[in-house]
Amino acid sequence: MNLDPGMTRERLETGCWPDGAAYVDGRYVPISDARISVLDFGFTRSDACYDVVHVHDGAFFRLDDHLRRFRASLEGVRMSIRHDDDALTAILAECVRLSGHRDSYVAMVCTRGVPPARVRGAISGISNTFIAYALPWIDVLSAEIQRRGAHVMIASTPRIPSESVDPTIKNYNRGDMVRAMFEAEDAGADTAILLDLAGHVTEGPGFNVFAVSGSSVRTPASGSLEGVTRLAALELCVELGLDAATADLTPEDLHDADEVFLTSTAGGIIAVTRIDNRILSNDSPGPVTRRVTDLYWKWHRDGRHATPVAY
Repeated sequence: MNLDPGMTRERLETGCWPDGAAYVDGRYVPISDARISVLDFGFTRSDACYDVVHVHDGAFFRLDDHLRRFRASLEGVRMSIRHDDDALTAILAECVRLSGHRDSYVAMVCTRGVPPARVRGAISGISNTFIAYALPWIDVLSAEIQRRGAHVMIASTPRIPSESVDPTIKNYNRGDMVRAMFEAEDAGADTAILLDLAGHVTEGPGFNVFAVSGSSVRTPASGSLEGVTRLAALELCVELGLDAATADLTPEDLHDADEVFLTSTAGGIIAVTRIDNRILSNDSPGPVTRRVTDLYWKWHRDGRHATPVAY
């Protein structure tokens, strides 16, 4: 079922596609009908960039920051879309409205596109493909894990070097993270943190990492996505009077920390209560993590950085 993007709200009611709504090739469709070609380089070569913003209680959180990062990613991979930020905001909001959820996971994606017939070597000049979609809220780790705190292992699989794939561009080159997740599964952990080739902490599948020692809060300075929730956590720590900054971190820094927490658009601030064989904070979310988490959701309730969706 394809529908013109200029359709009126009288033609499609709010919440008509509760499983999810997408915008593909200039048309809104149910998420089950969203398609790209199997020949698209986004599929065959992971040649794509994307961003994800969440909607909480009917409003985007830090949408401007997500749009800014998406634009930077597009520039970094030499792709372009025809929509300006106002049009992009309208498309994302319409996907949310059509799905009807007040808590939603919302993605914007650009793929390289389909190359000309019988040509596979060139990449410049291919018409890029833009997709957006809204789904019911997704958590990077389950609500149960978030309540008790995540059990995390440091993977032996190293992160893809930044010189090969720029981690500040949100991308689908995640073979290293998939291997690390299998490591975690085999070890009975919830998820994994990856190191770079020099042994420094980078990030995990869908999250940034923070180490807390006293009033000092540190997150890796390089080798990871510059997460929007990571940015929020640094600001939250400053508002709480904590010494928050970026720095090189080692596995020993995590093992010796008073607390460790993760940050993700899909979940917010998530406590780590076990890392490898070390139990943190008496096996429960620590006081600093709880303070940062409480303030993070207070910002949402107060409408900080909010862009409301017109349902």
